Amino acid sequence: DEGAEIGGALLAEAAAQIDGRSASDWLAEALAALDAMPNVRLLPRTTAIGYYHQNMVGLAERVTDHLAAPPEHAPRERMWRVRAKQVVLAQGALERPLVFHGNDRPGVMLAGAAQTYLHRYGVKVGEGVAVVTSHDSAWHAAFDLADAGVAVPAVADVRATVDPALLAAAAKRGIRCLTGHTVTETRGRLRLHSVYVAPVANGVAGGVAGGAQVIRCDTLLMSGGWTPSLHLFSHTQGRLDWQADGQTFLPGAKTEDCHIAGAGRGLWGLASALADGAEAGAQAAEAAGFMVEKAADLAVEGDRTGKGMPVSELPSDRPSHKRRAFVDFQNDVTAKDIRLAVHEGMHSIEHVKRYTTSGMATDQGKLANMNGLAIAAEALEREPPQVGLTTFRPPYTPTTFGAFAGYHQGAEFEVTRKTPIDAWAEENGAVFEPVSLWRRAWYFPQKGEDMHRAVARECRETRASLGIMDASTLGKIEVVGPDAAEFLHRMYTNPFLRLGVGRCRYGVLLGEDGYIRDDGVIGRLAADRFHVTTTTGGAPRVLNMMEDYLQTEWPDLAVWLTSTTEQWATIALNGPNSRKLLAPLVEGQALSDEAFPHMSVAECLVAGVEARLFRVSFTGEMGFEVNVPARHGRALWERLMAEGQQYGICPYGTETMHVLRAEKGFIIVGQETDGTVTPDDAGLGWAVGKKKPDFVGKRSLARPDLVAKGRKQVVGLLTEDPKAVLEEGAQIVADPAEPLPMTMIGHVTSSYWSETLGRSIALALVEGGRERMSQTLYVPMPDNTHAVQVTGTVFYDPDGARLSM
Repeated sequence: DEGAEIGGALLAEAAAQIDGRSASDWLAEALAALDAMPNVRLLPRTTAIGYYHQNMVGLAERVTDHLAAPPEHAPRERMWRVRAKQVVLAQGALERPLVFHGNDRPGVMLAGAAQTYLHRYGVKVGEGVAVVTSHDSAWHAAFDLADAGVAVPAVADVRATVDPALLAAAAKRGIRCLTGHTVTETRGRLRLHSVYVAPVANGVAGGVAGGAQVIRCDTLLMSGGWTPSLHLFSHTQGRLDWQADGQTFLPGAKTEDCHIAGAGRGLWGLASALADGAEAGAQAAEAAGFMVEKAADLAVEGDRTGKGMPVSELPSDRPSHKRRAFVDFQNDVTAKDIRLAVHEGMHSIEHVKRYTTSGMATDQGKLANMNGLAIAAEALEREPPQVGLTTFRPPYTPTTFGAFAGYHQGAEFEVTRKTPIDAWAEENGAVFEPVSLWRRAWYFPQKGEDMHRAVARECRETRASLGIMDASTLGKIEVVGPDAAEFLHRMYTNPFLRLGVGRCRYGVLLGEDGYIRDDGVIGRLAADRFHVTTTTGGAPRVLNMMEDYLQTEWPDLAVWLTSTTEQWATIALNGPNSRKLLAPLVEGQALSDEAFPHMSVAECLVAGVEARLFRVSFTGEMGFEVNVPARHGRALWERLMAEGQQYGICPYGTETMHVLRAEKGFIIVGQETDGTVTPDDAGLGWAVGKKKPDFVGKRSLARPDLVAKGRKQVVGLLTEDPKAVLEEGAQIVADPAEPLPMTMIGHVTSSYWSETLGRSIALALVEGGRERMSQTLYVPMPDNTHAVQVTGTVFYDPDGARLSM
């Protein structure tokens, strides 16, 4: 039940008696019996927001009040996905507003709402309450208010003939009965203070007769009858049948195994609804395989079964183009707007809806649909079914993104992707960090080690012997087809047409603006197949960019793109002993420098598992990346760890990877680049194909501002104090004595303690950086202003000799 209390309309039925008990007592006993059943769960404050294929119902539960802090470890909302053998839809009905001039003035409200305020919250909606209606149920709202001491000056009913029992009950309470009358307009500045009531001439289609009389009131209740709530049923694509007598749609042929009970299928009144609901529940339980007793007949007194006359718009003495008679109160759509839509050629209700916005957004047609459809049908001189019915879409009521996304706190704050080797890292004490949506091992501390000591040890052992890292988060895209090489040749700055099978090439990807967007190693597995790697966080946007160009710029190319990031587990081996560990486990490929040089790729077996083996390095040491199907990732990792014990194998994390790559001057896109860095700025001018006629971003590289002197360029920095480690993001100045505000000429992009070099190192973006070699610059920091020397970006093994050790 979407209410805080379960009970629906019974909570607002003060006079009803069920089996000799008040409705509230009967409801309390029924709920207590349900609560005692072990196979029943009661969910108040829970809305069925959608009904889907194979009897799946989505339920949005509001666990805590939106103004109160949730209890510890409790969510504010919870999403239930229930798949049932049988579903009973007891959705009830929605009270239909009346359409007349001034019906949006503060103080005009639905009759059923006034009853709910009165019986559930003890609130009188006004001191003088008039009623306009075309249905019996509004009379009962007037009686309830009168019995509570509210003055009810009049009930205006557009019907000429009303049940005599209602007239007698009104007379008993001193309520003036104006049958065959309508409200023509309302008056009041900040809220309602009076309404104009006139007799109806020759039925509601004949306008009004005679002068209007003024009735003083501060509230006007309206009721045009009841519309069955069909939203959930419609979500299943169930057929809706038109009922001409009630001018409404009712459930027809079903597509799911469900039962519709009560007002949801046009049965009005408490007695019929309760009996029908009990029967539907019994049928559903029996169909689902439960033994049930026949539902008992319920004796209901004070039943408010009523009849009504559907009215699209109340008659008025005003011309239609001068009326402000609202149909959709949320989107401010009037009857005049709907007639204009028809006049403009909108002959389908779907077109009328989009032309006027009637029934759109959170309303989803609850209040506006039937009145809007009736007005459009009259304007078109057709029956409503010929005009159509708009589509009811889930969710039934507005639902927060948080309810769909899940409980966001602590480890569940956001979606966390994990590699096949993640569990091993957790079991072996890894400290993790978030990288894009991935959880990655940051470092592996041993007993008594802090991060600094752990990273220093990992760096030493990797450079001295052998390190192993989980690189599965690298983005991977399979580029296949006769034109695959041509496609990559156009996308990346580097030339790819002549890249040999079995060879790799570092690729730089630009945007149309000429700035670096991503980079990675691309291996050619066959004449028509490439294995493309991207940065960890860049895989989705690179694939999207490739798809965009393939579909909009080069649809003539025969190329197919597939994301394979999670298909492959990737293990990086680095260090002088990496080949010694790997060679005995590889079948189908020799690993000598001659047979498998640096920047090679081969498909082979590694430890008996089909693999794609790359000889690449992001550390400057001899390195290999082993790609195996994800399901074999952990098994291969454990095998390599076991075999690598003889070499003192050392698992390392992302922090060590950052230090090792910085020592070699390898950039990271998004760290050394900020969206305004060109290949030349990053020292990657060698990666731009000089003879290529075109590639993405080529024209922009010739823009005057991109070749101008003084652009920020990536350089190395060495602090005057070798033990001082700069802060990443710290600004760089040329003159520390310059008055404030100082001129910032760059910033530190990466900064680490290098255990290998025994000192700190840093990379930075500096204006005219390469022209400042050996200059002294300054980095103001909270503790001190540090003098730094501008250097090249390669701090370790500049000749690359260790790649083949």
